[in-house]
Amino acid sequence: MTVTLLKNAKYINEGCTSRRDILIKNGIIEKIDNVISADTADEIIDCDNMLVLPGVIDDQVHFREPGGTHKATIASESIAAVLGGTTSFMDMPNNNPPAITLEDITAKKAIASHNSYANYSFYLGATGSNTEVIKTLNPKEICGVKVFMGSSTGSLLVDRDEALYDIFKNSRILIATHCEDNDIINKNMKEFIDRYGEENLTPDMHPLIRSHKACYKSTKKAIEIASSTGANLHVLHLSTADEVELFKPFACTRLEDRKITAEVCAHHMFFNNSQYTRLGNRLKCNPAVKTEDDRKALIRAVETGIISLIATDHAPHTVEEKSQPYFKAPSGIPLIQFSLLAVLELVHRGELSIEAAVYAMSHNPAVRFNIADRGFIREGCFADIVIVKPDAGYTVKPCDIASKCGWSPFVGHTFSHKVMHTFVNGNHIVNNGVFVPNGIYGRDLRFNR
Repeated sequence: MTVTLLKNAKYINEGCTSRRDILIKNGIIEKIDNVISADTADEIIDCDNMLVLPGVIDDQVHFREPGGTHKATIASESIAAVLGGTTSFMDMPNNNPPAITLEDITAKKAIASHNSYANYSFYLGATGSNTEVIKTLNPKEICGVKVFMGSSTGSLLVDRDEALYDIFKNSRILIATHCEDNDIINKNMKEFIDRYGEENLTPDMHPLIRSHKACYKSTKKAIEIASSTGANLHVLHLSTADEVELFKPFACTRLEDRKITAEVCAHHMFFNNSQYTRLGNRLKCNPAVKTEDDRKALIRAVETGIISLIATDHAPHTVEEKSQPYFKAPSGIPLIQFSLLAVLELVHRGELSIEAAVYAMSHNPAVRFNIADRGFIREGCFADIVIVKPDAGYTVKPCDIASKCGWSPFVGHTFSHKVMHTFVNGNHIVNNGVFVPNGIYGRDLRFNR
């Protein structure tokens, strides 16, 4: 493997900004020092006027394989990931068929081992009837158990209290929940259809149908069940200021010691409900993007550590699927290629500190999921690194989109930063903003549990 020297690297790590040379050898960060000789390096990158960050770890993606490969594959979406500075991902189980057995997880890992350019792990989906499978999971090999407490259908929807308690009591590993109350959503939907007619529903109604109350009630229930059972709970994609309040009591504890945590997705921090007019169904996602007050509260919660992680819930659909009327158009946004840039845009605007961004996108996912030797710029860690250029004035064009679905809500947007280089396990996979395939793939994540 190529030995790479990053010269004059201004890097952010564990709340500090430093300028050092960084030597990458045999896939790891071998040395960090004031001056490192270039004699043994095969490749030298002058990082002057750039920013060096630990690679993003995205704990919530939907790469659609198997079953939805007309809109995404592990290969296509991992390319989008590394182009955006994401070096590791954890993929959700709502495939066709859903990943609800160990055999299903093994099959997905086999695909990723030959196709993923980023490091990977896969959630097992809880069904309410596969508790015996959940009991057998190896905590060192699987990132978590996904529980859809709302926003799902068929076997993956688990909204009966008895089944939820059973799952929470019996899982030895982290439980990640999608929290929306289906009864409230169904009631709201009926009221809107009765009032306007199904054919007249519009995307701006989405946050009213999938309301604040639906999110709050379900999230509160998840916390209550986890508190009573001692479960290790991680609530995915908070979207409301109300939900933030539920996590304040846990924020005084070190992340390493917390058993109840939450994340936010980049789109809930970047967009608000005023943008449904411009983006329409392209902003339709579950839970819905809500108000400007909610957006600001979510950013503050990241800055203060109440929300621990930033993810994407990357969920591609085709343009044709998204172009249907609101009622038929699926929910989900392809985001992974631009999530880091969107968060750095918040930093550029003064809404979020760069230190909080790095903690939430790199350090904290590694800590919360106990990922071995990743998420930090430290000697001995895997060389998962992203180098970005500030003040680049990078405008997203349709031809830039790597996701197989071929679109992004960020087309036409000008970001302040641009991803120039990405390293995955020391493999220089993005060079000067260009994906460089070389037959070297990501690795199955391992967890220190």
